[in-house]
Amino acid sequence: MNPAYPFSAVVGLDDLKLALVLNAVSPRAGGVLVRGEKGTAKSTIVRALAAQLPPVAVVAGCRFHCDPAAPDPGCPDGPHEPDAAWVRRPASLVELPVGASEDRLAGSLDLERALTEGVKAFEPGLLAAAHRGVLYVDEVNLLHDHLVDLLLDAAALGVCYVERETVSVRHAARFLLVGTMNPEEGELRPQLLDRFGLTVEVRATREPGERAEVVRRRFAFDADPEGFAARWAPEEAALAGRIARARAALPAVRLPDARLRQITAVCAGFEVDGLRADLVTAHAAVAHAAWQGRDVVTREDVRVAARLALPHRRRRDPFDAPGLDERLLDDLLDQTEPDGPDDPDDREGPGRPEGPDGPGGPPADGSQSDGSQSDGSQSDGSRSGGPAAPSPEISGEGGGGPASDAPPGDGASPTPRSENAQGSAPEDVAAVGTPFRVPVLRVAGVGEGVAGRRSSGRGRHGRTIGARLPGGAGPRAIDLPATLLAAAPRQVLRGRRGPGLVLRRDDLREPVREGREGNLVLFVVDASGSMGARRRMTAVKTAVLSLLLDAYQRRDKVGLVVFRGRGATVALPPTSSVEAGAARLRSLPTGGRTPLAEGLATAAEVLRVERMRDPDRRPLLVVVTDGRATSGGDVTRAATALAGVTSVVVDCESGPVRLGLAGALALRLGARVLPLESLGDLVPKRRKAG
Repeated sequence: MNPAYPFSAVVGLDDLKLALVLNAVSPRAGGVLVRGEKGTAKSTIVRALAAQLPPVAVVAGCRFHCDPAAPDPGCPDGPHEPDAAWVRRPASLVELPVGASEDRLAGSLDLERALTEGVKAFEPGLLAAAHRGVLYVDEVNLLHDHLVDLLLDAAALGVCYVERETVSVRHAARFLLVGTMNPEEGELRPQLLDRFGLTVEVRATREPGERAEVVRRRFAFDADPEGFAARWAPEEAALAGRIARARAALPAVRLPDARLRQITAVCAGFEVDGLRADLVTAHAAVAHAAWQGRDVVTREDVRVAARLALPHRRRRDPFDAPGLDERLLDDLLDQTEPDGPDDPDDREGPGRPEGPDGPGGPPADGSQSDGSQSDGSQSDGSRSGGPAAPSPEISGEGGGGPASDAPPGDGASPTPRSENAQGSAPEDVAAVGTPFRVPVLRVAGVGEGVAGRRSSGRGRHGRTIGARLPGGAGPRAIDLPATLLAAAPRQVLRGRRGPGLVLRRDDLREPVREGREGNLVLFVVDASGSMGARRRMTAVKTAVLSLLLDAYQRRDKVGLVVFRGRGATVALPPTSSVEAGAARLRSLPTGGRTPLAEGLATAAEVLRVERMRDPDRRPLLVVVTDGRATSGGDVTRAATALAGVTSVVVDCESGPVRLGLAGALALRLGARVLPLESLGDLVPKRRKAG
């Protein structure tokens, strides 16, 4: 088995390295969420971390990895005797795949044996395997929400609870949680973001020299993994030893009351919700002080902890990007800085060894990263595949830092008018107003798609409406009343003599549950010249943004097709990232003729391809147009290709004289018509009390 890529050999990623190390020093820091574009070594560095964690002692034969010095009294494999045999093993790295089931994550109970034999036959899941190690979740934003909830509950409580009908099991589950995600594929919801202790934004370096060093080191590792790992072994050993020393020193690190008040003032100043931010920041500051070899928390520890703990807790709108204003952070720290040390040791010096090799020294590679990363640490001419310096120092102020405060789509100010790419009529970019509540649009019938909040769907969640025989893989859950009813008439034939029922596998029934599913909401937006009146297009964009926000809240995938000029384009392929849809919408220009048929044909092709990729997710088509077609093909033929798709036409026609073209289009599509100006009025208003 090839060794993992060395942690110390990863170029840049200073903030990510620091966040991971702080959690290795103190798991109370709450885990790390790594946000970044693809190909930025997120997975590489997380896997490398596990090799740096100190080995753990476990009770021999215990499937839940109990510590022999303090075994879990509720361990399903226990109770363990005080003098039980034990073994020492490396800290585990457990990876949770995106498609994992709840039973795979938390563990499964053999309910058939529980009902027939009265035995709690429990098969541990990934949470048990990760106990006292690292649990790594790649693409955590693509996990179903109920799995993320279960995962974060276990991480927060340190205990996993498994309950099936009348049988329950609990076991310890304390681990370092690391999740990675690409924001382009969809954001985590704010309430789930808040459950991660620290967050880091990573992006690829734009410096050619650093990129070249990444490639050199990767080539050297791929050519000779063992030799490459051996060349970095001294740095890896030094890092592992420093983590172990920081862990041992952690209980002695003191958090002066003045620093605690400074932490709470910073959290209040950034207007974060709840108190989790205060707790996480305090734990991270204490861990950073231990990592730096100090026995008391200083201002610098508070600053570093706040930079990692607060960016993802500041979102006020689902379309806001996580970020932190560091100037505001420094102002808040200045305003709350004590006049003098409130403790004799509250200063930078004590416990901080001098020189580049000490915990307080500068980064070993001399890097001043600008938010970059890769498979190695920045080089200044060192040989490829070998260490650049003798110390694996990690800086808290390096690159890979939080994203800016700018919301998605606001990076470039839209110009009022410009020539389009085809050199035709000038195009106009209208502003977007404040989103409003929109009526709930649903797909008729009952589907079997992923769990969501829009249309009726059958799945693992919801109210029980019946029971059925399980499939070949066995029951996912047991419908106890239906199982007992199926077994009761056969008790005499089975020779029942005592009070207990005689159950067989063919008696088992699983519940049929009906709840809500998420859909694919495909927006087809008319951006032609007929929509180009600035106030009118602003209203259209605001309406679509409001529908996007509704899709976000209802766990939908979204796509965006735009038609104007000479044809139609897929501005946003179907994705879970409604933030990307909002960004495309803000920069959407208008102008040119109206190829309505091309817009509908493109939508039909998008739905055809998506149906092959995800056949269980039902589509909802939202066409935003005034119904005019001034160029292109046959609208009736294009509409025929969308037969059977639940559709809504948002009529954007305005003025005292209306042609009703959008209504005619709705008839061709078999769609519901919603006038643009009435979208907000269709939402039921709450009756005032009194």
